[in-house]
Amino acid sequence: MQLIFLKMKQAYNKLAILSSVVFGFLWAGVAKAVCPVCVVAVGAGLGLSRWLGVDDIISGMWIGALLVSITVWTHEWIVKKGWGFKFSLYVIGAIYYALTIVPLYFYDVVGHPLNNIFGIDKFILGVILGTTFFIAAVLLHNFLKTKNNGKSFFPYQKVVVPVLTLIIISLILWMII
Repeated sequence: MQLIFLKMKQAYNKLAILSSVVFGFLWAGVAKAVCPVCVVAVGAGLGLSRWLGVDDIISGMWIGALLVSITVWTHEWIVKKGWGFKFSLYVIGAIYYALTIVPLYFYDVVGHPLNNIFGIDKFILGVILGTTFFIAAVLLHNFLKTKNNGKSFFPYQKVVVPVLTLIIISLILWMII
């Protein structure tokens, strides 16, 4: 029975990797709703934090920010193709969040009884915080740009504001935890 489960798990891993690669090649660079440099920076931050053994709340925060970016990119692409519908942004977001969190549940990254803070899974709390602060940072960038007659106050403001926000929140969480 364990051998069957192991084979299924290996097949799932291969399918997930193949799907990610195919999806990435099909849609990479098509829509630019959130700048690509920002997405790369968020992805690099996530990879670095996992490699360094950073707490799940911080890794989850970077994943939450990355999910927002990917959701907005996909939504803009769908709207550009004329396939958008009333709640397409929320449906796309729900799909991405489910495709990220559900597999992590099966690998015991999410839902482990000893990985809680305030009764909430650290990873899930991190995803919620990352989603919230990334959206707030993008809104802050848009607000600053509006206050400056549609221009950024400094080069790469669109990248610096969200990434710097995530770094600051990561440092605060790291000091607390």
